[in-house]
Amino acid sequence: MRILIVHQYYLMPGQPGGSRFNEMARLWAEQGHEVTVIAGTIDYASGKAPERYHGRWVSKENDGAVLVYRCHVPATYATSYVDRMWAFLGFTLSASTAALRARRPDIVIATSPPLVAAIPGWIAARVSRHPVPWIFEVRDLWPESAITTGVLKADSLLTKLLYGLEKWACRSASKINVLTPAFQTDMERRALAASAKFCFVPNGADTESFWPGPRDNEIRKQLGWGDRFVVMYAGAHGRANAVHQLVDAAAELRDRPDILIACVGDGPERQSLTEKAERRGLENIRFHGSRPKACMPEIVNACDVGAAVLQNNPTFRTVYPNKVFDYMSCARPVLLAIDGAARTLVCDQAKAGVFAEPENAKAIASAIRFLADHPETKAAMAANGRRWVLANASRSALAGRYLDVLMELVNARGSSLAAATAVVDVQEPN
Repeated sequence: MRILIVHQYYLMPGQPGGSRFNEMARLWAEQGHEVTVIAGTIDYASGKAPERYHGRWVSKENDGAVLVYRCHVPATYATSYVDRMWAFLGFTLSASTAALRARRPDIVIATSPPLVAAIPGWIAARVSRHPVPWIFEVRDLWPESAITTGVLKADSLLTKLLYGLEKWACRSASKINVLTPAFQTDMERRALAASAKFCFVPNGADTESFWPGPRDNEIRKQLGWGDRFVVMYAGAHGRANAVHQLVDAAAELRDRPDILIACVGDGPERQSLTEKAERRGLENIRFHGSRPKACMPEIVNACDVGAAVLQNNPTFRTVYPNKVFDYMSCARPVLLAIDGAARTLVCDQAKAGVFAEPENAKAIASAIRFLADHPETKAAMAANGRRWVLANASRSALAGRYLDVLMELVNARGSSLAAATAVVDVQEPN
């Protein structure tokens, strides 16, 4: 089967970030499928494109057995939110060019955000004489997330256009894959599609890379964590992530020199967060910047607790952050300052962490104190998380589940084409 994926944020080798499709593409290719990815050129940790892509509209390269078309993304991506919209448009055009160049697939997956990924995905599915099925995947609700975080105005022309694009994508796609059940509930409520059109293949953990290891490892020494109780946040430092709440929690924990909050990752707000912590004289929070993907399992193992935080925003009640699966896979309990679907999964189903109200520094600090002072409870949560991930969320199992959806659509199309051909043959004169 020839599978084409449109994913602007498909990681480059060694790049930190969400590697869901890197792993699925690799697993599918290992099973003998021909996998092609249409992706962007920006390194999203730095906001810049590597020099090898400068001046090139589309670059063709291999990521192991996976063929990747790296498509131009304007340098405005990292300058402002308005300029990021321009960058999305640039990717739409370059990715559409790649969709026309790529070998004709049997099926297409276009994953959002950005929402505009649906356009080159549709083109790739429709370009041949006999259109192929395509899946519109929703990793985050757009433009709803942009509105609730203040990036877009609810009544702006751009917002109306994006809602129109979302509606068109849902209606024209063969299937809609949602990463949380809450996404489907929201989309059904807005009459974007009937329940039969949805499938559910969520995020999961790379259990082959993220597995329990020793706390007192070499990376802990390099980062200078010593023997302190370390609560680590790993991820983007942007507006939606609201990492400032960890700075505020650190201020509430001044009386606990044994506790350290460590932030690993990068984004537009990292510098201002670092300066904020310095102005307040906080020595119990550190910003380590971005680290290579290959280092992350050891970094997670070096911490005592993994933190997942977002803005106190009703839209984020629908999400499952990637990082919680990595924490649980390494048998690290989760400090979760995200309500809704993630809370249900981590605290109720997996029983792998504690919840604190988002952007409530006192509540977050209290949860950290609880975990630091109750080692037996912390250990039980850690074991629960690892056990839940192995049973429900290994990437290999989810890749197989996704492949079943793809095969079902491809086989249904084959049966339809065969039936149509048979009708033509019967109607032709002898």
